[in-house]
Amino acid sequence: MSYATLQDLIDRYGSDELVQLTDRAEVPTGAIDEAVVERALDDARRLIDGYAGARYRLPLAPVPDLVRRIACDLARYFLHSNAPTELVKDSHKEALRLLEKVAAGAVVLQAAGAEAPASPYTGAAFIAGGDRLFGRRGG
Repeated sequence: MSYATLQDLIDRYGSDELVQLTDRAEVPTGAIDEAVVERALDDARRLIDGYAGARYRLPLAPVPDLVRRIACDLARYFLHSNAPTELVKDSHKEALRLLEKVAAGAVVLQAAGAEAPASPYTGAAFIAGGDRLFGRRGG
């Protein structure tokens, strides 16, 4: 399950840019290569899951708007395989910064179904004692 769709990318960046980035045929077709887009979106999902998986159940569903935006920015960067523009590089860096904040808990994803996984810790503390230093007779 991708966190963004081809339509999300078209809405953000336009179909002309996606044609330029994905039409890799020997004789250009002038159309978006959906397989190339899906591969980039899948790469973005795996990266997002790597950061969010420590704090949230995966896959994130429904997809929070912030995650959709991050997925679009990451996929766009992955599609710029040769020479991403400064704008694309900056968006990629910002997406990674946001993911680091999600992983650290500084940014909380607001979405039903995006609860943190159950902790294996119960909150109880146990103290193990060592050998006695003094006996009952003071020695």
